[in-house]
Amino acid sequence: MCGIFGIYSPNKNINFNTLPLDEILEQIRHRGPDDEGRFIDQNDGVCFGHKRLSIIDLNSGHQPIFNEDESIVIIFNGEIYNFLSLREYLINRGHIFKTKTDTETIVHLYEEEGVECVKKLRGMFAFAIYDKTKKQIFLARDRVGKKPLIYTVQNDTLYFSSELKPLLKCPDINRTINFDAINHYLTYQYIPTP
Repeated sequence: MCGIFGIYSPNKNINFNTLPLDEILEQIRHRGPDDEGRFIDQNDGVCFGHKRLSIIDLNSGHQPIFNEDESIVIIFNGEIYNFLSLREYLINRGHIFKTKTDTETIVHLYEEEGVECVKKLRGMFAFAIYDKTKKQIFLARDRVGKKPLIYTVQNDTLYFSSELKPLLKCPDINRTINFDAINHYLTYQYIPTP
């Protein structure tokens, strides 16, 4: 189990220098006490935080992980069961790996397949990829939702995390409770649109 947290503010509504990132990541420390990583690009309005529980590639699995030219960055929680066969496929396509992690496999698979990469992933996962070239963020989780991914969009800014607690530490998050949504969830076990 690991923990991920991120903000994507393409209009640069947030100053990441004043964001209490230490306090935010402390909220998911129990999910990954072994390592912590961050990626902040104020110019693109991107902030990623990761708390790691070391399972695969204990020595070089520090996240965030980048592709070869560092134009794509990922934070990941989960396990990809078929990553070894995907890794072999990607090496044969010319990709160069720096680690032996399933995380890096996703980065290179995204380079090959784009957002369709999730169709080839077998496992439990939640991840965020930032593509610097396209100025685009891509969030995904496994089909069953085994690995949580909570998000909200407020004031043209996307906030996401493995848990709710880090989001509540963000100063710009609206904490108003939507009682209609709670009623729908308890009645239907999901929240219908809008």
